[in-house]
Amino acid sequence: MRRGPVGPLLRLALLAVLVGSAFAVVAFSGSLSAGRVRGWVGGYGVAGPLVYIVVSACLTVALFPGPLLSGASGLLFGTALGTPVSIAAATLGACLAFSISRWIAGDAVEHLAGPRLRALSAWVGRRGFVSILYARIAPGVPYNLVNYAAGLTPVALRTFAAATAIGCAPRAFAYTALGGSFGDFGSPETIVAICVLAIMAIAGLVLARRDLRASGSGTGSSSPGARSAAPP
Repeated sequence: MRRGPVGPLLRLALLAVLVGSAFAVVAFSGSLSAGRVRGWVGGYGVAGPLVYIVVSACLTVALFPGPLLSGASGLLFGTALGTPVSIAAATLGACLAFSISRWIAGDAVEHLAGPRLRALSAWVGRRGFVSILYARIAPGVPYNLVNYAAGLTPVALRTFAAATAIGCAPRAFAYTALGGSFGDFGSPETIVAICVLAIMAIAGLVLARRDLRASGSGTGSSSPGARSAAPP
């Protein structure tokens, strides 16, 4: 039996309140600084990277900017160790946000959205890995908001995690390298990092443009707009 719209609306509101509250606590606490984070992590010795992954993942759930977290990883651990730490932290945080969104309001789109949005959600679910990968590569797409939005689609968690880890890796390396070489902007690491960010931006635009053309060029029912416009 289908439930009325009140339940999904309340769950969406609860999700928004929880995420907003977490963001407000982090943003206005004033307790985060490079020195303080370095002190926290340094006190755990060899377990420091694992501690940082957990802390960074929790901050990702609270919408803390990913580039700052990756930069802090480079500052703390250097580029070589900081890069896998950044990728692991970003992927874990994304999966946590995805799971929270799905657990609280996973059926909201089905109950509240119109035919076009439901068709779009189903289309994203079918494309799965490619949809999430493009969202990670394309410039200007909010990383943290994608985590929560993807939880409202049929994309499987393992698919989301794999696409996130692969898609975020180049930028995680770039921001980690920038953090690791902070203050030395002429270093090879900084130059390579800037080149990687530029290449990612261009590649994301090219892939997104090609994909939009493919989905809208006579594919009939393959695009969500065509399906929602098709007669019953």
